[in-house]
Amino acid sequence: MTESNYTSAYGRRLKMVEDVLTNRTELDGKATRDLAVDVLRALDHVPERVR
Repeated sequence: MTESNYTSAYGRRLKMVEDVLTNRTELDGKATRDLAVDVLRALDHVPERVR
């Protein structure tokens, strides 16, 4: 049986931001994830025409 691992678009974006923060800062796991969530929340509220 094949195991399927579904990752949402949000989950992929969150992972990408977490990876950048991990590579560029000295934050630990929880702090990195919390900051990544905040960054994505802010980006999601930027109007499309501005992006």
